[in-house]
Amino acid sequence: ALPAITLIFIALPSLRLLYLIDDSADALITIKTIGRQWYWSYEYSDFMNVEFDTYMTPEKELDIEGFRLLDVDNRTILPMNTEVRVLTSASDVLHSWAVPALGIKIDATPGRLNQGTFMINRPGLF
Repeated sequence: ALPAITLIFIALPSLRLLYLIDDSADALITIKTIGRQWYWSYEYSDFMNVEFDTYMTPEKELDIEGFRLLDVDNRTILPMNTEVRVLTSASDVLHSWAVPALGIKIDATPGRLNQGTFMINRPGLF
């Protein structure tokens, strides 16, 4: 009985902390991202209904300043110092939506809606 009670005393604060970390603040902007085969679809639906797709830029069309395998034709533009909520899902297979510089990585799974939040503190191309 003593090991079970010890585990309960360890688990309760940890579960509370996990809940508080995952609980997102009131985000000003919500972006819905849908992983599709070979491209991503984005929807801004907070203020007006804006939808667009982003395809990876082929190597032959890249500029000198372009990022190989990372550059896309339609970039997502986000404001600084604003809490942003990202809702991810997939339409076909598992995908991974990640921006390492912002410390966020969300797996997109078909039939499931995953959520993540982040804030951009500095200007840049991420």
